Amino acid sequence: MKRIIHLSDLHFGRDRPELMAPLLERINGLDADLVAISGDLTQRARDQQFQQARTFIDAIDAPTLVVPGNHDTPLYNFFERLFWPFRRYRRWICRDLQPVMHSPEASVVGINSVNPLGIQRGWFSPHDIRRVRRGFRDAAEGALRIVVVHHPLEHLPGEQKKLMRGAHTAIKALGDAGTDIVLSGHLHSWRAETFARIEDHRGVIQVHAGTGLSNRVRGEPNDFNLLHLEGDRVHVERFAAVDSTRSFDHHQKSSFRRDADGWTQCSDPIRQE
Repeated sequence: MKRIIHLSDLHFGRDRPELMAPLLERINGLDADLVAISGDLTQRARDQQFQQARTFIDAIDAPTLVVPGNHDTPLYNFFERLFWPFRRYRRWICRDLQPVMHSPEASVVGINSVNPLGIQRGWFSPHDIRRVRRGFRDAAEGALRIVVVHHPLEHLPGEQKKLMRGAHTAIKALGDAGTDIVLSGHLHSWRAETFARIEDHRGVIQVHAGTGLSNRVRGEPNDFNLLHLEGDRVHVERFAAVDSTRSFDHHQKSSFRRDADGWTQCSDPIRQE
């Protein structure tokens, strides 16, 4: 598992249909070992929207690991949101809301950060922290430890959405658990850097994907990430949609190096393969 594609916030029901084929073509052309999707597959958690998401996932050649987002629970049906918030998600996408995958190069733990009663604001609970620790127990020696979650654990200043509950505690706990990378979405904006609030000074990489297909782009193009895992080096390559050609092309890249204190961002170029 040396090449991981990370995309998020597809929002079928408020998507851009003209980008679906180019997105799939680019994803399948990158020969990834895993495609991680960090939530919000639908706009309103309707069966038709989940069916569209299922068709999209089935068209991906690589194995996939998917976690739900807040839009994947019914917004307007309070009774269903209270008692069966993930019924449609489980039917169409996956019964496991927190999947785990292991390989010699990486262990990936999915976390369901959705709080159905919070509507938009997520929650990284103490139970989720314990789940991450359990998931990493089976990690191979030297494997990178990756968490996939919908809600980010840190926001840029000025972000209007509320930070999810338990985020600050989770950052510290994930660092203690040896986490190397956190993949998230939700904000429809791209970001790749180390956490600013890491209390034990151990660098952990946070990578946000914007939105893969939604027409709510918030000033940024539709995009996804390709992570190159090379032991003590991680390269994050962003592919963004070019509207004039309806294709996803190289847009930005960030590189990270691991030392005794964890991960730090560096200026090493991405190795072209």
